[in-house]
Amino acid sequence: MAAPQGPPARIRVVGQALTGLVARFPAAWPLVRRPMRRFFDREAPDWDSVQRAGVRLAAFEAGLEALGEPPARVLDLGTGTGSAAEAMAARWPSARVTGVDISEQMIERARAKSLPDRVSFQVADASALPFPAAEFDLVTHNNVPVFFGEVARVLAPGGHVLVAASLGAATPFHTPSSVLRRGFARHGVDEEARGEAGPGVWWLGRRG
Repeated sequence: MAAPQGPPARIRVVGQALTGLVARFPAAWPLVRRPMRRFFDREAPDWDSVQRAGVRLAAFEAGLEALGEPPARVLDLGTGTGSAAEAMAARWPSARVTGVDISEQMIERARAKSLPDRVSFQVADASALPFPAAEFDLVTHNNVPVFFGEVARVLAPGGHVLVAASLGAATPFHTPSSVLRRGFARHGVDEEARGEAGPGVWWLGRRG
């Protein structure tokens, strides 16, 4: 099978620039939040038809395999139409999974899927999550920027954070493992494992 095609260079460059901006200067996020929301609202109607779920989730699923005990409470950031949340609900039948996204159109399509009651979706900004501290045992990202401090805030002691990029460095919203390691370490989350799956990469951290 031929290797999956990466996104156009323009989208990759812009996406990685925004990801780097968020990782290093999270206070700049309000400047780009609105155009990002508009972009994903426009993409939502065709998202599932143009995305290859197997490729998109390969690295993400490999990262989930590295977890030990199944989590009870999971937060999926940048959930889009809910593919990753759906996969985790199927993997862990007792887990409660919450998916959030800044795009109302994406969340509408996620809610339209036939999923168990323990899976829910809501519109939310990952830089200011509407959840109390230490609420989740696992916080996941699949091809989305990372807000280190806010993720650490909602992560329970001993909980894990997973960051996956389905096309590795060619993923528009790819954060290098060195940046993840330094960024999360400042907030008490240490690297536990990382690896590759097909063209993708994943990083797993644990809050001490």
